[in-house]
Amino acid sequence: MRSFLGKRYWLVGASEGLGLSLARKLSAAGADLILSARNAEALAEAVASLPGKATALPVDVGSSASVTAAAAQLGAVDGMVFLAGVYWPMRAQDWDATAAEAMADINFTGCVRAVGAVLPGMVAKGRGHIVITGSLSGFRGLPGAIGYAASKAGTMVLAESLYADLRKTGVKVQLANPGFIRTRLTAKNDFAMPFIMEPDEAAEIMFRHMQSDRFKVSFPTLFSWVFRGGQFLPDWLYYRMFPPKG
Repeated sequence: MRSFLGKRYWLVGASEGLGLSLARKLSAAGADLILSARNAEALAEAVASLPGKATALPVDVGSSASVTAAAAQLGAVDGMVFLAGVYWPMRAQDWDATAAEAMADINFTGCVRAVGAVLPGMVAKGRGHIVITGSLSGFRGLPGAIGYAASKAGTMVLAESLYADLRKTGVKVQLANPGFIRTRLTAKNDFAMPFIMEPDEAAEIMFRHMQSDRFKVSFPTLFSWVFRGGQFLPDWLYYRMFPPKG
């Protein structure tokens, strides 16, 4: 079982929700944390709430310049967890270019930027730990998920590709695909959200996954079967589950 005692971990997207809940668990396990998000005030409050050593490093993963500047202050880390994300429910009929591009640029390209800030150093040392947060929505296209599902699919394939390249090295890559978590993002939804989890519940699953040797976890398990199983359905059957709306 992986020990986090004395290890430096950079948590990107950790000022609230799942990121902050996971930070609390890692801090309690003895990790030295660097918390990043865009809101400096929220970050300061998050750092103050942790039981162990932690520092705040504001960063906007939607900006290459911001990530580069943060990387210059970051120093060497043992691990990085990417949890940043934005979300707006959107159908193709209601296309919002600004929101669609923001979801792509923060959720996916932001992940590429954050990974790129730490991965070369890990590869050079022959050790490190990268954890990427995907989503059950990323397994296959969904109605009303323009931007978000595509961006999460991108992070999931990125993690799979990293794992394919690095699995025989000392750089550990892991992927976590949660379902609905009660946050300010899911508060935007006006539909029933089956198996919705509290942030602490999801963080406990993710923390246990980080301690393990497994590559991927999708949760809640029962709910994840719906999305994972959907990958094996023929198109005519899969899309029949989503009757078209006007």
